[in-house]
Amino acid sequence: MAKTPKQKSALPMIMAVLTAVVLSIGLLFYLSSMKRKDDAAPLIGGPFELTDFNGRPFTEQNLKGKYSLIYFGYTYCPDVCPTELQTMTQALEMLGPLAKKIQPVMISVDPARDTPQVLKDYLSNFYPTFIGLTGTPEQIKKAGDAYRVFYRKTDQKSTSDYLMDHSSIVYLMDRNGHYLKHFAYGTTPEKLAEGIRKAIEKDEGRS
Repeated sequence: MAKTPKQKSALPMIMAVLTAVVLSIGLLFYLSSMKRKDDAAPLIGGPFELTDFNGRPFTEQNLKGKYSLIYFGYTYCPDVCPTELQTMTQALEMLGPLAKKIQPVMISVDPARDTPQVLKDYLSNFYPTFIGLTGTPEQIKKAGDAYRVFYRKTDQKSTSDYLMDHSSIVYLMDRNGHYLKHFAYGTTPEKLAEGIRKAIEKDEGRS
């Protein structure tokens, strides 16, 4: 049976979701294998130099003092990224006053199209304190490597019409930029909020 036009248009979104799931599962296994012998946290995070959605320089130092909820994605993402950003938004809303301690961040894996202004317009649809970060391809790669993120450009029909395959993991980092917890693609807002709350309570209990 021939596919209808509607079915054809849905195919890129279906493939994007499947790819994100497969890559995220692989990354989860990778994160588990990276734990040190003393069962400490995986080696996630590190220095980066990017540009925020106001066009200003932004490094990991700008996140110090708050917990950060970090996601790598891109604004032209057809389904996976908006779903995850909405999940993060709903979770932060559920956390109430605790959300004031958390800085949500989206780092673009598509710097060719995600200019600061594009990021700013896009993130206005989500939690009001979201920060968008972009940079040169080299800067994005350094940040992606620090967070063990996989991404690549798919076969493109033009310089402006393409998708990005990428892992879809949300990272919770502590107030000094150290890894606390990660959340896989498909985590519900309720589970995300619960996981964030418990991780922060545990971290503050050690302080």
